Amino acid sequence: MSKNLTSRAEDYSKWYNELVVKADLAENSAVRGCMVIKPYGYAIWEKMQAELDRMFKETGHQNAYFPLLVPKSLFEAEEKNAEGFAKECAVVTHYRLQNDPDNEGKLRVDPEAKLEEELVVRPTSEAIIWNTYKGWIQSYRDLPILINQWANVVRWEMRTRLFLRTAEFLWQEGHTAHATKKEALVEAELMNNVYAEFAENFMAIPVIKGVKTESERFAGAIETFCIEALMQDGKALQAGTSHFLGQNFAKAFDVKFTNNEGKLDHVWATSWGVSTRLVGALIMTHSDDKGLVLPPNLAPSQVVIVPIYKTDEQLDVITEKANAIIQNLKSKGISCKFDSRTTHRPGAKFAQHELQGVPLRIAIGPKDLENGTIELARRDTLTKEIVNMPDLISKIEGLLKTIQEELFTKALNFRDSHITEVDDFETFKKVLETKTGFISAHWDGTAETELKVKELTKATIRCIPSDVKNEEGKCVYSGKTSSRRVLFAKAY
Repeated sequence: MSKNLTSRAEDYSKWYNELVVKADLAENSAVRGCMVIKPYGYAIWEKMQAELDRMFKETGHQNAYFPLLVPKSLFEAEEKNAEGFAKECAVVTHYRLQNDPDNEGKLRVDPEAKLEEELVVRPTSEAIIWNTYKGWIQSYRDLPILINQWANVVRWEMRTRLFLRTAEFLWQEGHTAHATKKEALVEAELMNNVYAEFAENFMAIPVIKGVKTESERFAGAIETFCIEALMQDGKALQAGTSHFLGQNFAKAFDVKFTNNEGKLDHVWATSWGVSTRLVGALIMTHSDDKGLVLPPNLAPSQVVIVPIYKTDEQLDVITEKANAIIQNLKSKGISCKFDSRTTHRPGAKFAQHELQGVPLRIAIGPKDLENGTIELARRDTLTKEIVNMPDLISKIEGLLKTIQEELFTKALNFRDSHITEVDDFETFKKVLETKTGFISAHWDGTAETELKVKELTKATIRCIPSDVKNEEGKCVYSGKTSSRRVLFAKAY
């Protein structure tokens, strides 16, 4: 299986596409630009969902659901938001099909079933949600509203790649309403911190927290907080965003409340979201030429047991031992799968679980049972060791923690070694083409310079880091004065 993978060094993009398909994560669908997420890929997304959902609820948020279809008049109410997404919108214009009189057995759109108003398939839900909040909010006693939605959205992409960029994708979108600007800003930054915590503690991906430049902000936002990650090919990936929307949507939908002084005021808003592109980030951060490498905290199965046997009697004895191991692991909160398939040889099973990134693999044969030992193999380092049966559970517990930590450390070392300070444009271009990664450089703060750099190098300002220090310098492109460095990179 993995032997057929193109190597990362040969063609990183091809390696990624092949891995997603061969590891049984997803495939292209009959609908242009859309994907079918297969059970193994969806199991990873479910693990992400479960942890994020827990974290959202711990910070006081509740789940709700809003319609997929948004009337065009509502969608266009907030002008910047509408303008920002207009070119990506799928639009419903009719509500019925009929038999085609000119083509037997075929259907056509019923010309008499045209909608009075077109419906936009949501690219994001601010419009429909803020129109709803208008009926929910009258007084400061109704605030804050802390709502999250797990949903699908459609953004009509021309160039797609499984998980990273598809016309339809799954995500969560938080939409909150607050009585004050300060509360909304605290919320937006809080959720960006939640995303960073999730990325680092569960995905084992180090991220840089910061804010977007004006041209890179979410359409309709006053400030966009973000987390940026670096993939193995040296390209950045936006792993999550949280937006301070000010009163823009409240004013567009006339959402007012009576504050505690008895005066009418517009509500302050945030929105924030991460999507199935996180699965793509997980793949590209840790995986190797043999297949997926999954951090234990998000692996659908953290351990797999493969029996080695010749007779049914041997399998029965091994199965009894495997079931005891599984129960012990389960009591420790560790997920384990017993691969007892009779249709595959052990070698084929090893290859599949290696390709699919199961963190730990146990092989048990008759001799192991006689000797009271078990062979334990790590997916991340591809190393094996013999473990005494009584030590197995504690050994697995320790190794899973070690693997999680070492994957993060490896990714962190790679990221940090690919942040390069640059002070002139020739070096800027050279680093982008040879070393890649993040470039820390001065920027004069103008959209014109930002656009020119993008045109000349395809690099964008990924973020202004939240821990950036004031430092006098000259813009890497224009030479004008600058007070701080920002991070540039080519990105997905």
